Amino acid sequence: MYHNGLYHFFYQYNPDGVTWGNGNLSWGHSVSVDLVNWFALDAALQPSRSFDANGCWSGSATILPDGSPVMLYTGIDARGDQVQNVAFPKNASDPLLVEWVKPEYNPVIPVPADIKRDDFRDPSTAWLGADGLWRIAVAARVHDVGGATLIYRSKDFLRWERNADPLYLAHAAGMVECPDLFPVSEPGVEVGLPASGAGARHVLKMSVMDTVQDYYVVGRYDDTADTFVPEDDDDCRSWRRLDYGHVYASKSFFDPSKNRRVLWGWANESDSVSDDLVRGWSGVQTVPRKIWLDEDGKQLRQWPVEEIETLRSKRVNLLIPEVNAGGVNEIIGVMGTQADVEVVFEVPALEHADVLEPNWLLDPQSLCGEKGASVPGSVGPFGLLVMASGDMQEHTAVFFRVFRQNDKYKVLMCTDLSRSSTRDGVYKPPYGAFVDMDIEAHGG
Repeated sequence: MYHNGLYHFFYQYNPDGVTWGNGNLSWGHSVSVDLVNWFALDAALQPSRSFDANGCWSGSATILPDGSPVMLYTGIDARGDQVQNVAFPKNASDPLLVEWVKPEYNPVIPVPADIKRDDFRDPSTAWLGADGLWRIAVAARVHDVGGATLIYRSKDFLRWERNADPLYLAHAAGMVECPDLFPVSEPGVEVGLPASGAGARHVLKMSVMDTVQDYYVVGRYDDTADTFVPEDDDDCRSWRRLDYGHVYASKSFFDPSKNRRVLWGWANESDSVSDDLVRGWSGVQTVPRKIWLDEDGKQLRQWPVEEIETLRSKRVNLLIPEVNAGGVNEIIGVMGTQADVEVVFEVPALEHADVLEPNWLLDPQSLCGEKGASVPGSVGPFGLLVMASGDMQEHTAVFFRVFRQNDKYKVLMCTDLSRSSTRDGVYKPPYGAFVDMDIEAHGG
């Protein structure tokens, strides 16, 4: 959240170890003035009461009309139930917000009778409806129904009432987590909007446990009935993904300082638990991204926040006139493990592109694995080999392929991790998706 000139980032944190732990999960807390450089503070929330005795799990921040923040979070209580709790800053004028108070009246939302004790979590940022009541979305799996995003209303963050209908039902998806509902400006307009129920189209994002992926769709939210109708397929697993890599449980917030919506994405890394223990952490936050609705009105566009550019230092310019089939050109002058790369590929001819099989559209990730960076094609693969060892035994391929579909062309973008490490026991899948672009119009 953004509050009094500072960005506050709260995250799942085990103060006693690297992995999730058992009963001591807390809210880590860091602050920043630019979303890039962060200063770590003491944990904001730690298990301390009967309503969160076994851990302070996911939740969200809401800025109230008077400018003060409030937290809603899932606590695992002394009986092992997932309950929803509220917390307020001890001193709202403290710019660092280092101390938080959990009222005696917690939990504010106990587990409903039609939901299992461990299938009820992740309250969203709250928003005000036209009736003056606050709403939040909570993830759940309802008995005999399936994955559901429930709506609760309140006038005071103390007494919450469940809406008769869920915001959205995901019958086939099982348990869904970390719901995020937010409005978007008109297509192509990059201005973000604060959480609200009025007017604009909305995006609903859900994290699906079955696939460990984040999916989103543009749709219409009715703040009278408190229901959401997708404009695309009703099965959330066929919605677009926020990220086609190793990202899960993402969360967005409205940044009023620059009128933008910013997305945080958590990358649950691929190493073994023993590797995590040696390294000292498990999972990383990716670079924050600005997100907005594309001109087509169906998909989100995203780009690293502009502050990332302050990290740029030495600039290396290269012009490689031609890369022959099977050729590799080394880029000289880039040192270290981080680089911001802008690259333009010009494809001389498209007419001989391989024909796209219709079923490939259903699973581009598998297609990336089947037609990896070392499998020749008519147009591609072409791209970059990053994090490469001197002998090329280890490298990660980021590459493109072009396919012909009737009189049009489809561009497949892949990240191939199969050769990222020579070690065994490391999760090294391919990732990929078809990129929506008119390659003929762009000339390459």
